[in-house]
Amino acid sequence: MPQLGETVADGTVTKWFKKVGDLVAKGDTLFEVSTDKVDTEIPSQFDGVLSSILVNEGETVDVGTVLAVIGDDDASVPATSSAPASAPAPTRPASPQHERATSDAPLSPVVRRLLAEHGLDARDVAATGPQGRLTRKDVLAHVAASAASAATPPAPEGALEALSPVVRKLLRENNLRASDVVGTGPQGRITRKDVEAAIAAGGAAGDEVIPFTKIRRLTAEHMVRSKATSAHTLMAREVDYERVDAQRRRVGAAFKEAEGFSLTYLPFNALAVIEALREFPHLNASVGDDELVVHHDVNLGIAVDVEGTGLVVPVVRDAPALSLIEMARSVRDLATRARTKKLTVDDTAKGTFTITNPGPYGTLLTGAIINQPQVAILSTDGVTRKPVVVTDASGGESIAIHSVGLVALTFDHRVIDGAYAARFLARLAEILANRDWASELSAVSKAL
Repeated sequence: MPQLGETVADGTVTKWFKKVGDLVAKGDTLFEVSTDKVDTEIPSQFDGVLSSILVNEGETVDVGTVLAVIGDDDASVPATSSAPASAPAPTRPASPQHERATSDAPLSPVVRRLLAEHGLDARDVAATGPQGRLTRKDVLAHVAASAASAATPPAPEGALEALSPVVRKLLRENNLRASDVVGTGPQGRITRKDVEAAIAAGGAAGDEVIPFTKIRRLTAEHMVRSKATSAHTLMAREVDYERVDAQRRRVGAAFKEAEGFSLTYLPFNALAVIEALREFPHLNASVGDDELVVHHDVNLGIAVDVEGTGLVVPVVRDAPALSLIEMARSVRDLATRARTKKLTVDDTAKGTFTITNPGPYGTLLTGAIINQPQVAILSTDGVTRKPVVVTDASGGESIAIHSVGLVALTFDHRVIDGAYAARFLARLAEILANRDWASELSAVSKAL
């Protein structure tokens, strides 16, 4: 199990992308691991053949645990691995012919392990190696042929010791017996996906039961803990985005052609937040032990929905150093890596203020939950065209059509007063409405 962050002690293997016997190239995605921060796809560090998988899907193990073996027919399984015990191969009286064959063509450690895992005797498998030697491919071909000729039987009721803790928990919570589930793992072993499939099939005529993923469970725990910890207070402010929209219309097409994605409102909001936080630093802070810890660096968290399974908050480090275009690229990169499970735990660490952005879905007002131990989170909601009153230089008023939206600040009233939060929002709205965004994009637009 790789070390995915300084504070990570264990991880859950949620998916294997290769199976025993597959060729693996360095850099190929090998497995997916879930921690208390992110789900991450882990690439192989070696070329070779996946000789053995020692930790099954759904199992949680400590950092440093051996998960699999990559080698060739002569690779040996580490003696200190945490592989679950396998049923011994069935015994049968040895014949002189068999003794002679095995002495002439000794079995490699991987072949012996595969035979034991699948309950096979060496004499049951046709050998194609040099001098009649039995190879790993011979065993795997025999197993594949056997699987194709008959459906996998349900796991025996008494084989609970072969089930992972996650599988046993799912069976218990859904009042299922092991014999009710068809196993698709090695030797018909029941996996987490097998139980979930059985649950879905059993609930076809009524409610659908969808077990929480690890990231969904941890998101839920984090949200509940935050609500129980902070005195959540919501305050919203209307923002005139007309100047922002004018620049998006001016350079939007060229930007998308050059960068491959659209110039959204989010990087404008991010830069305005950073500028406003300079004047209201108590919002760029965390709650300590009966104290407010004000951070001098602004590390901006951006909440990202991961395919509806949960939220992660990757962090733009040293955000004030970035230009508008650099911010757009950073946000895009983090969101893409979050959704493709390429984030590391360090990508989500040391955030000081968070933005959540449901606006692309046309939301009106969102009361977001604070990302602990921070003291505030800003929701940037939908922007629409609407009539507004505008005042000219002489004080005359008229009606115009502008792009307008709401920003909503959820803050911890234990440490932030309402007046302070209101002044921050007023300053944020002023920056978005009046900043010289044209100059911000002038050099970029020429380059585009």
